[in-house]
Amino acid sequence: MPKAYWVAHVTVTDEEAYGRYAALATKAIAAHGGEFLARGGRAIQKEGRAHPRNVISIFPSLEAAEACYESAEYQEALSHAQGASERDLVLIEALE
Repeated sequence: MPKAYWVAHVTVTDEEAYGRYAALATKAIAAHGGEFLARGGRAIQKEGRAHPRNVISIFPSLEAAEACYESAEYQEALSHAQGASERDLVLIEALE
């Protein structure tokens, strides 16, 4: 089964609330087998709309990535990000 990625592009508008999101999301992602590959490091925007924070996580499968997103734990985390950030998030199945 192919692995999967979460790719998030984020502009944080409330650092305190987003910090709560990040702490809770980190736990939810780990609980679903996810690991961070990139988390807010340097980036060079070549096309499209730039966000200052970019995050890539890898999961064992697309199903695991989606289960994490839909989980009660992640939804609780997400409640802190809403209104505290502008986000684009896509879940992508990796090549085998």
